Amino acid sequence: MAINEQQYTEIKEKLSAYNATLVAVSKTKPVEDIQALYALEQRDFGENYVQELTEKQSQLPADICWHFIGHLQSNKVRYIAPFVHLIHGVDDFKLLKEINKQAVKHNRVVDCLLQVHIAQEETKFGLSDEELEEVINEVTNSTSPLNNICIKGLMGMASNTGDTDKIRAEFRHLRALFDKYAALSTPNLQLSILSMGMSSDYTIALEEGSTMVRIGSLLFGARDYNKVI
Repeated sequence: MAINEQQYTEIKEKLSAYNATLVAVSKTKPVEDIQALYALEQRDFGENYVQELTEKQSQLPADICWHFIGHLQSNKVRYIAPFVHLIHGVDDFKLLKEINKQAVKHNRVVDCLLQVHIAQEETKFGLSDEELEEVINEVTNSTSPLNNICIKGLMGMASNTGDTDKIRAEFRHLRALFDKYAALSTPNLQLSILSMGMSSDYTIALEEGSTMVRIGSLLFGARDYNKVI
């Protein structure tokens, strides 16, 4: 079996103490590996690429909750709108409008997370604190209500560094932003998810208030980006 069952059990036990959700990041991994984790009662899986996600969704059980965790292009939204459980990494109001447009076509509400840029690295996507406030204001005060999306929380990725104090500070900043807006409540803004933490830093993220972590390599091993799914 390609998955690390012992590691999965240990991670689930740790998350249980924090009442946090595990999103198993299965990008580039074959459906057999996903099926193996599914057999262990894992239901939340995350994918980075639209084509790969749609192909896997058609081959796997219907009760899997699919999370799109990559950078989503507006012209690809229509392919995942019929079934996606949660879209992470939304960092543009125009993208929210496109998600809403496609969700209307399928008579469903699509849940989303707003991605905040908390790392010091320029390579990561995400909203600045000021842009986050602007998007939230647009969502809650829009003259054209977005009735088919719901902002369920915030997401952020810490710097890729061994400096745990730096990582902790970045997560703590995101938690403060989450707390700032959590009191707001409109039909399309219901903050309950704070998604932060990956394989290398999820324990720190949990300590700082994460309710959802995205873990791949600890469960599936190193990724083979040359493999065709």
